[in-house]
Amino acid sequence: MVLQRKVWRFERWGWYGLVVLIGEATQQALLGDDFSLTNAVLVIATLIAIDIGFSLGKQRSRWFSRLLDGGPTIVVEHGNVLHERLKRARLDESDILEAARSAQGIVEINQIKFAILERNGKISVIPSE
Repeated sequence: MVLQRKVWRFERWGWYGLVVLIGEATQQALLGDDFSLTNAVLVIATLIAIDIGFSLGKQRSRWFSRLLDGGPTIVVEHGNVLHERLKRARLDESDILEAARSAQGIVEINQIKFAILERNGKISVIPSE
């Protein structure tokens, strides 16, 4: 849950991020002290295997998916800020108000029925009626 926002930023890149990591690993293997192509292939195969393993694990196991991605977290409930949850998510009230202003035009916390930190790192705001 703590890393939700940062992990989401990495996941947006998908395969592009993996290709960059593979390129970096290959460069280090070829330009480092050891000029062995075997080490480069081993590093690349390991990175691809980890990526595929995590993808399959998330697809087949709800528990594993929740472990890696977390779940939605309610951070404001009926206008009351849940400070402990905000602290765990490394957010503050200004982050919630920013999301509320941009999504709903809300300017005060007491106008929010629920604010939810989603798995992808975005904050969903449901206004009070």
